[in-house]
Amino acid sequence: MGAAREHTVDPQTLRAWMDAPEQLTVIDVRSPAEFETVHIHGSYNVPLPLLGEHAAQVADRIDHRTVLVCQSGVRAADARRRLAAVGMGDLHVLGGGVPAFERVGGEVVRGRARWALERQVRLVAGGLVTAGVLGSLWKRPLVALAGAIGAGLTVSALTDTCAMGRLLSALPYNRAGGALDPALTLDALPRAGS
Repeated sequence: MGAAREHTVDPQTLRAWMDAPEQLTVIDVRSPAEFETVHIHGSYNVPLPLLGEHAAQVADRIDHRTVLVCQSGVRAADARRRLAAVGMGDLHVLGGGVPAFERVGGEVVRGRARWALERQVRLVAGGLVTAGVLGSLWKRPLVALAGAIGAGLTVSALTDTCAMGRLLSALPYNRAGGALDPALTLDALPRAGS
């Protein structure tokens, strides 16, 4: 736990870093739709699945302080592990994500409003559990639906993954303006030494 904390940066520190003359790159690893809804001004959107596939290319492009952001910090911490595994250094995770940055007065850009993916997961999981419990009043086996969702959430917490989130992110509602071109996305990042 201590190692993870030393790589976490609070929103006030990120604001100070953004005002400093040292080079800084902020990478938002949320989905394009989440990024389009609200993002930190000046950040780059490299969704976690794309970053995972191209971690070495990202590491080759950036040789300075980098802050990874998402909605809460979970996906950003995963991105940090992936980039550190390919040798990228000076990596930090924004504690509390984009909402925490906005709460301390950080500059954000707002677009089309959408529910955050994590909120969608809570809605779907809660709805399925409720349906399973209520349905079991008429058909007893439906209580298994609530048990399956509970087990899935437990596995999600233990493995720090979210299968339901991955499924929901594939819905048209959660995709912004079509598929991302990995080459164009990576090309938008600042180059090492520049």
